[in-house]
Amino acid sequence: MSVFPSPDAPHIPVLLDEVIAALAPQPGDVIVDATFGAGGYTRALLDAGASVHAFDRDPDAIAAGRKWHEAEEKPPRLVLHPRRFSEMVAAMRDAGVSRVDGVVMDIGVSSMQLDQADRGFAFSSDGPLDMRMGQDGESAADFLNTADEAQIADVLYHYGEERQSRRVARAIVAARPLETTGDLARVVRKALGYRPGAPKDPATRSFQAVRIHVNAELAELEQGLSGAEELLSEGGRLAVVSFHSLEDRIVKRFLRDASSANATGSRHLPQAETAPATFRDVSKAIRPGTAELDRNPRARSATLRHAVRTATPAREAA
Repeated sequence: MSVFPSPDAPHIPVLLDEVIAALAPQPGDVIVDATFGAGGYTRALLDAGASVHAFDRDPDAIAAGRKWHEAEEKPPRLVLHPRRFSEMVAAMRDAGVSRVDGVVMDIGVSSMQLDQADRGFAFSSDGPLDMRMGQDGESAADFLNTADEAQIADVLYHYGEERQSRRVARAIVAARPLETTGDLARVVRKALGYRPGAPKDPATRSFQAVRIHVNAELAELEQGLSGAEELLSEGGRLAVVSFHSLEDRIVKRFLRDASSANATGSRHLPQAETAPATFRDVSKAIRPGTAELDRNPRARSATLRHAVRTATPAREAA
């Protein structure tokens, strides 16, 4: 049994066994948990004897994690960083660490954030229209109540893949001001037509899009992947769990380019010179099995990809 207590908020880490197998932690390893959340991956890594540098921009997650220090041995093997994971290179440099043995990322909103109505991430219960992971900066309400119709439509289209983004944006502007998650859900449902009992609520795509925009999630992911490439030592392992196609495409493209797997060339054209690979042993997409989905329905859209770092220096602006 783990000597590290669980945080108070309930959480089931997704693809835990597969992630730990991909990272293959050994006693003494130094691993970055880029998205600490409720600490499910961190707990398993600590139990394997690794030291963990855990990042989270959410003050609530960091506050819960600080309780773990009461049960840690001295010196502690858990270091908490209340920062965005896009800043991991600078943060690790500040901590005196130049190379790590593993990096794990669990991208997107956490179960704890979804389940707290006052954080405004979900429309399952009414709450303030917030959606800020770091609890600072522009909120969802700020954006939706001040941006012009074209800006809102672009966000809904690009980040939510909402085909009727212009119709929804027009309805949002007409209904302003929006103050709660219920307000936004009602506007989107009315604009798109809501049939109770339909397999997917039409507001889902808009909520995803606004959340991604407010938190700059895709840019964070791209910068985090580059940071992992810079930090990982030769033989170090990267594991990334994503939850929708936009994220998975970024991870898949990054690993494809980093492993030079895109350099197929053509026999009719001069052979292009390819850069040495910075990652090898890139996995195929790994998804939850039936048993995990029975335990945790929220895992249904999760995809894991992992790879191993080579000795090639990190690319610039990877």
